[in-house]
Amino acid sequence: MAEISTIARPYAVAAYKLGREQKSLAKWSEMLGFASSVASDAQMQAYIQDPKVVSSELQAVFLKVCGDKLNEQGQNLIKVLVDYGRMSILPAITEAFEELKALDEGTLDAQIIAAAKPSAAEVKDLVKRLEAKFGKKIEANVSVDSELIGGIKIIVGDTVIDASVKGQLQNLAYTLSA
Repeated sequence: MAEISTIARPYAVAAYKLGREQKSLAKWSEMLGFASSVASDAQMQAYIQDPKVVSSELQAVFLKVCGDKLNEQGQNLIKVLVDYGRMSILPAITEAFEELKALDEGTLDAQIIAAAKPSAAEVKDLVKRLEAKFGKKIEANVSVDSELIGGIKIIVGDTVIDASVKGQLQNLAYTLSA
């Protein structure tokens, strides 16, 4: 996994710098998101990984599927990825680009996983606390996972705050086995 992100990062940085320079970060975000969804399609994945398909054919088919959703620079990125056999890392490029964009905009994505659906007021209070802790605007994505038994788990970037019953039981089991 680290290897893929290491390969994807320079492409994401280049797209980010170009988008920032041309004040078109939103357009790049849209293009990369669309191209990633096309590349993630099961049929397209099979086509990309087919050793019988030559790169010029893959390029033509992929760009035709994307149609007018990609501008000239977006098409050039796809051509480079096809030429170097790196179409499979397009989703990782998109993810790295979105991280750079969010960092530039001063926002962080938070994944809030709760054992039971929290109320809107609870989410709002939690987001406010996270913004105070991280000093940035937080975009929260709330989901429910009954396997947590109780409590909540929050993931912001590399930081994980696990206040779930399941997490506490796992910590206790680890401590007892050591």
